[in-house]
Amino acid sequence: MSYYLLALLLLPLVGSGIIFAWKGNNSKQAAFGIALLQMLLTFYMLVDFDFQPTVDSVLQYEINQPWSQFFKSSIHFGIDGMGMLLLLLTNILMPLIILSSFNEKINYSKSFYGLIILMQFGLIGVFTSLDGLLFYGFWEITLIPIWLIAGIWGQENKRLEFTTKFFVYTFVGSLFMLIGLIYVYNHSASFALIDLYNADLDITQQTIVFWAIFFAFAVKLPVFPFHTWQPDTYTYSPTQGTMLLSGIMLKMAIYGILRWLLPIAPDAIAGISGYIVIALCVIGILHGALIALIQTDIKRILTYSSFSHVGLMVAGIFASAMLVMKGTFTIEGAEGALVQTFAHGINVVGLFYCADILYKKFKSRDIRQMGGLASVAPKFAILFMILLFGSMAVPLTNGFIGEFILLKAIFDFNVWAAVFSGITIILCAAYLLRMYGKTMFNTGDKELLANIGDLSNVEFSVLASLAVFVLMLGIFPQPILDMVHSPLTFIYQSMLK
Repeated sequence: MSYYLLALLLLPLVGSGIIFAWKGNNSKQAAFGIALLQMLLTFYMLVDFDFQPTVDSVLQYEINQPWSQFFKSSIHFGIDGMGMLLLLLTNILMPLIILSSFNEKINYSKSFYGLIILMQFGLIGVFTSLDGLLFYGFWEITLIPIWLIAGIWGQENKRLEFTTKFFVYTFVGSLFMLIGLIYVYNHSASFALIDLYNADLDITQQTIVFWAIFFAFAVKLPVFPFHTWQPDTYTYSPTQGTMLLSGIMLKMAIYGILRWLLPIAPDAIAGISGYIVIALCVIGILHGALIALIQTDIKRILTYSSFSHVGLMVAGIFASAMLVMKGTFTIEGAEGALVQTFAHGINVVGLFYCADILYKKFKSRDIRQMGGLASVAPKFAILFMILLFGSMAVPLTNGFIGEFILLKAIFDFNVWAAVFSGITIILCAAYLLRMYGKTMFNTGDKELLANIGDLSNVEFSVLASLAVFVLMLGIFPQPILDMVHSPLTFIYQSMLK
């Protein structure tokens, strides 16, 4: 069965090369076709996937081939429930992100779509690598395409400033992660994941490794105060770049914390480091929500909203980790984080696409210059509201169950942390409903509205597809919980080594 995973890895790599060499003018159709094949292959693999394996046999579709005796590293890939969830998110969103560009005129389109598919290759590698050196390699591969996408197709007068900051932040963070992984490798038998878990590190060494690796993940998420690259990068990147960054790329760090950080440095997490991370997350949750409340640029509202939501996910993961190290075995925080990871990916991609649609209709990102759109674009108003409800965690939408589990996990750890984190539910409703009211129901320019139509077929297809996931996962979240239970149990048990 391992050849399915091999195909999943090789198809976007070969496909990106084909697109770069494409001689016709339909590179976007080629990219969409490759992304669609990836999605169908992932669904096919899901059919044969064991949702409830034993804790000792969580890996499926495994590939393991030694390649360097000098580095004691292997070409080692495999999928467990957590990896499968992230593969599903990646390969569901990729064709929709590509489809969202079909109504646009993209300069250097072969390079644009080739980079998107190359990025898909890197993301799949990150979510399936079981070797530290391999994981780092794929982590870096994802940086290059998104940096080029943002730098070449981003807002012209801002490109140099925001892409330089983005590259410096992420490259330095990645360098710290590499140093941390090498340090662990020097105290273990090889770069294999399980050997890194079993590395012989004392509390001081674990603390050094923890902060080295966590810094890379904190930048990518981002976690307060490592977020200053995010607002400009999300705002001035092309829409598809913003969707890739917010919908999929930041999930690499959530995955990395669970897969690569917790079991390597459990004693560090049980100490002051864990408290510092949770405190930074709670500060970020409130900071992001309060800044979103006063923004008028619709992309910045969604950017700070995303920043706030990510803080809640990380706080939930560390709350459960600290409870485990203190003798209370629970994986609720991690389960809630992964449910919310999938939900957030769907919601934020949809909302940034809605922001792009609004920009094209009103020629502005300022919500004060919009209004009255519900009267002339009812389909858009309905789908926009469904995605908004998902982000607000309204019951029976995909955001509700994950946020509920996360707040419970944080409450079990510390009541006050849960209280401050829970305030964001109110703030989130305030800034998102304010945004919706000003764009949909505020008094608009009647002459402008008379020339604005509803959604095109492409726009409707993308938003309707995402809205289906919002509602479907809100009503049936249990498959995700079943999928991630065994791997998370294994990870948290590994912390007790």
